[in-house]
Amino acid sequence: MKSKFKIKGLDCANCANDLERAIQKLDGVERANISFMAEKMEIEYDETKKGEIMQNLKKVIKKEEPDVTIEEI
Repeated sequence: MKSKFKIKGLDCANCANDLERAIQKLDGVERANISFMAEKMEIEYDETKKGEIMQNLKKVIKKEEPDVTIEEI
């Protein structure tokens, strides 16, 4: 399954790359892509684990980039 998000508050492209790598390590996430310039994130994941993945996604974002917010689009 794919989900797209508007991502706000990233300071630099390097921060986006670091966050992308951290998200890709989450159990059930198959692929993550963050576009710093477009302020968008797309993830592909195991549909059966959506609730768990979304919770862990928010935890990773708060840990790596506390000022970043996401909104599903």
